[in-house]
Amino acid sequence: MTPIINVVRIGVVAVAIAIPTMLVSKSVGSAKARVAEEQNPAPKAGTASAANVDYCSPDLKKILRRVLTACGLIGGEGVRGCQPVQAKSVATMTGSDFNALFRPMKERGGIIEFEQGKTDLGPEDTQLIDKIFADQGGASYFFVVSRASPEGSVEKNRELSKLRAENVMTHLRQQFNDPDLDKEVGLLWLGEEFAQLEQEFCTWRRTGDPTQCKGEEINRSAFIAWIDCTL
Repeated sequence: MTPIINVVRIGVVAVAIAIPTMLVSKSVGSAKARVAEEQNPAPKAGTASAANVDYCSPDLKKILRRVLTACGLIGGEGVRGCQPVQAKSVATMTGSDFNALFRPMKERGGIIEFEQGKTDLGPEDTQLIDKIFADQGGASYFFVVSRASPEGSVEKNRELSKLRAENVMTHLRQQFNDPDLDKEVGLLWLGEEFAQLEQEFCTWRRTGDPTQCKGEEINRSAFIAWIDCTL
């Protein structure tokens, strides 16, 4: 056998061995890449949980748990409401700090304004209540925080704010066939004594005269909102 033929045969054998080796190496490399991809997937676009949105700070969650427990929605038989003295002790913070917790809820909430000394709801009020309540999303609790302006006695303003909250609840019962309503709605009536709304809340969705908004007007009100926090 000539040297040239031997060289050709050796070359053919070498190529025949190299091809399967390359294929195996490529297959192993692809498998490793797949494993690495499964263990470290490419980042996906973030989605906010419907029940734990950005405004759910530790402070807000702490206050919510206290309020929900005191008002009967956690560990109780359902809605019963919290009066001004209870609200102060439950919140354990100043009125302005309490209001600050709710600022990020502007897009989820609204303010129902009442005439001085009045507690009844008009068509504009019920329309806004229905719109906000129907937009539950993934939320578990609906808050109704009612107030009164400083005119008149403390006792009278407590009663006014209580009736305002209760009238919102009465409307919800009549409008929505929700068997869980008593465990979803938290009522706080604050009178004039705690957490009066500042002027900035005039920019929220609200009923009443759209051309003016004074401090006493914005506080003859019931603040309403679904709260999406997971407690």
